[in-house]
Amino acid sequence: MQIGERIAFYRQRRGYTQSQLAGLVGRSTDWLSKIERGERQARRVDVLTELAAALRVSLGDLMGQPVLMEDDDERDDIPAIRDALMAPGRLSRVLFASEEGAPPDLRQAEQLVEFLWADYQRGRIGDVVQQLPRLIQAAQQLEDAAAGRDSDDRRRSWAMSARTHHLAATTLSKVGEADLSWIAAERAMKAADEADDPLVLASAARAATHALLAVGRYDDALSLGETAASWLVPQVEAGDPNALSLLGMLHLRTAVAAARRQDRTSADDLLNQAERSAERLGEDANYWQTGFGPANVELHRLSAGLDLGDMTWVANRGEDVDVSHLPIERQVTHMIDLARALSYLARDDDALALLLSAEQTAPALVRHSAVVRETVKNMHRRAPVTGGSRSSRLLGLAQRCRAVR
Repeated sequence: MQIGERIAFYRQRRGYTQSQLAGLVGRSTDWLSKIERGERQARRVDVLTELAAALRVSLGDLMGQPVLMEDDDERDDIPAIRDALMAPGRLSRVLFASEEGAPPDLRQAEQLVEFLWADYQRGRIGDVVQQLPRLIQAAQQLEDAAAGRDSDDRRRSWAMSARTHHLAATTLSKVGEADLSWIAAERAMKAADEADDPLVLASAARAATHALLAVGRYDDALSLGETAASWLVPQVEAGDPNALSLLGMLHLRTAVAAARRQDRTSADDLLNQAERSAERLGEDANYWQTGFGPANVELHRLSAGLDLGDMTWVANRGEDVDVSHLPIERQVTHMIDLARALSYLARDDDALALLLSAEQTAPALVRHSAVVRETVKNMHRRAPVTGGSRSSRLLGLAQRCRAVR
């Protein structure tokens, strides 16, 4: 179903008339009727968030998230990640203490999580999903054994767990598993508390802002980002590039949260703060796998503009931004944002070309994106029928994204 059809489905399940639901979100009955029939698109995420709240469902329910995380080899390891996160042993270390075995090698576990972070940034999300269950289990074993280690190894064990669960939260959010992403983000924050390192804590908070954005909790994302940023003050004042990068990314994520609740002033202020951190850093670097720097700030300006409805500005400015030196995940995310803006402006041929290029660069990031799926679905619906079918290139992409059957 399209978003409008899902809104109609949940409205009917709740027993609301179109007039009642429209009134709950401050819109006209005619507006809602056109949304449900697909004659008009609900472009702003804050409006979808209001509709989800009125219907008492999650934002992901209206967005149609997720689809099965299957790649060309038909691998689907999201259930295995769920099993690892929800293992009974995580409920009580007292009850399940007798099940503890020998922990994995700490150094090898640290190397594996950094290797998988690199894979994530290269767009190899299928490989990350496949390896995450084993890595989460290793992190859990290191947590259980942390109390018996010396202080340095104990902190390293908890830091490794925080990094692992941060990666899990970010990856799960990327493929539409918002609820699982929140569980992983909460685990990352708890592990970071034990690691006793402000950089680890700030990095984990970044994961939690991703999870909060995914479920439409924008005020909470803003509050968390601002609180986490305050922990970095001593390191930032000392000019630590790691702290500058993490601070900048927290400001960028909270800027997106502000934009999604249509607070343009706060979004601009946070983007400007991130820009000042980028200027101090002086380059597009990748400390703590942030990919932070002047170019990333510009990409988040475009992303915020997209959420604020500045489609023409995003389309015109986005085409001139050079992202070739950034991590592949950032490049593809930018291409998706730009394609969405072009699609909203009915420049579907340009949008399709961008999405196909993005798919060639990182297939899984495109095919398992809920926003790509909705964009492609709308493009396919309004594409002219030639020879009894839609454009073959568009139809092929729509099928690979599970946008159409």
